[in-house]
Order: sequence, then C-alpha cells, then structure tokens
Amino acid sequence: MDVSIIIVSWNTKEVLRDCLTSVFEQTGSVDYEVIVVDNASTDGSVEMLKNDSGNVVLVENAENRGFAAANNQAMAFAKGRYVLLLNSDTIVLENCLADIVSFADTNPQTAVVGCRVLNADRTLQPTCFMFPSVLNMLLSSTYLYKIFPRSRFFGREQMLWWDASDVREVDVVRGCFMLVRREAIEQVGVMDEQFFMYGEETDWCYRFRKNGWKVTFAPAGQIIHLGGASSRQDESRMRLQLSASILLFLRKHTTWIQYAFACLLTALFFLVRVPYWLGIAIRDRSHIQAPYAAKVAFHR
Repeated sequence: MDVSIIIVSWNTKEVLRDCLTSVFEQTGSVDYEVIVVDNASTDGSVEMLKNDSGNVVLVENAENRGFAAANNQAMAFAKGRYVLLLNSDTIVLENCLADIVSFADTNPQTAVVGCRVLNADRTLQPTCFMFPSVLNMLLSSTYLYKIFPRSRFFGREQMLWWDASDVREVDVVRGCFMLVRREAIEQVGVMDEQFFMYGEETDWCYRFRKNGWKVTFAPAGQIIHLGGASSRQDESRMRLQLSASILLFLRKHTTWIQYAFACLLTALFFLVRVPYWLGIAIRDRSHIQAPYAAKVAFHR
C-alpha cells in the first residue's frame, strides 16, 4: 500500500465529510487507506462515519487524547509505505496525493514532504516554519511581521517572504498535511505524546533532521485548509496550549538559558495583555447586562 491517510477529528463533522469526499475523489492512482481517529466527539461525527463512510477505518476514543497520541494510535497499524497526516478541515485538490507520493519516491532522502496550502479564497497559507527560538519568539510577540510581511528578518519564523513556488528544504512542515516516510518513522520513532496539541510536528521534524533526514516543501500538489476547526471551539485554552508547546520544545532541544529566556518572554507576553483582556471582559459583561437591565426596568 502506498499511503495510509490519517485524519484526527474532534467535533468537526461537517468539514470532515467534505474532507473525506475530496480524498476519495482526488486520490488518483495511489493505493491508499483512510484511518479516522475520533477524539471523543459529541457532534455526531462517529455516527456519520459509520453510516456514510464504509471505506474508512474508524478508531473511537473515549476521551480526547490529543493530536500526537491519536496519530500514533493509527500509525501503530497503518499499512502504507508513507503516512499522511491530514487535518479534517482540509480539501484535497486535483491530483495532489499522487503527485506528492511521486515526489517522495524520487527523493528517498526526504522523511517529510509538505505541499502548497491555500486559504478558502485560494490565497497562499504559510505552512513552513523555522524552529522555535528566543529570537523568533521575540519577533513574533512584536507583531512586526504583520507590518513587514516580506521582510526576511521580521517574517523569518513563518517564512512570509517566500511564495512557496519552488522545492525547498525547510525546518518544519505544518501538520495539516505531512507525508512521512515509513522508513524514517521506524528509525526516529512516532510523535512525542507530551505535546497534546501544537508543537508535535515541530518536534518530529526536528528529530528527523537531527537523524540526517530532510524535511522538504514541494509545490507538487495543493490543498485548501480552512483552519482552526477544532481549536476555535476553545480558543483561549488553545492559545495557552500553543505557548506551552513552544516552551516544551525549547526545554527538550535547547539550553537551559534559552529555555529560561523563553519562559520570561512568555510571561511578559501574557502580562502586558492582561489590561486589554480585562477591558474586553468588562465590555462584554456590560453588553450582556445592559439588555437584561432594560428588560427588568420594562417589566417593573
């Protein structure tokens, strides 16, 4: 079998259906299997899969085990020469899977391959990144990359200056679409389950590169990534989870001095935003209380 397509889902029923439809329609000549790991959804996702998707291997978790652990579950019995980690909020376009597999076959030194990822309006979505560092954290916290997106310095972390039009070796390929070579997984190991959500693909790519493998972007295929279908359901918690994952990566792979500086930057990042968040909370509370007060006055 060429590819085991693994999709982890948590309450993404509607977009998951569209994702699966695109996979079935656009796989081309690739011999594949689809494994969906459901992390205790409550929106009817499991029932939909059982009723409508006979070609899917379904793994039902009794609790949300996180992205890394769920992917590892599927990789334990996946049969493909490659494993494709695919987000449930993606749409596979044209002959993407066959083209990416063909690229990987002709580049045996590559462990991970990423493709072009588009927003819903077909604009380019940045999906290749540099590894976390104190400098990148500092630049990200200033938001100057939004003012100077084409700057190779301010936009360095997300490589915003690059139009993703050429084959390029990169640090990290985002986990919404990662084609990973089975041989490399057997050497390096599966994802680190300390990362619940965010950072697991960064850690994985780092370990592949450390063991002599390449992580490569190839504009050989395209997908649409709607983005945040699961994380939007608990945005504040996911923001904290992202920061925690960055710190975990730095603790694992850098010096204690860099980790200490990163902790300080993270604390300052949240501290300077407390007045703003309090203001938002007070505003929202007043918006909720005003109609209630008016209703009480009317009834009186």
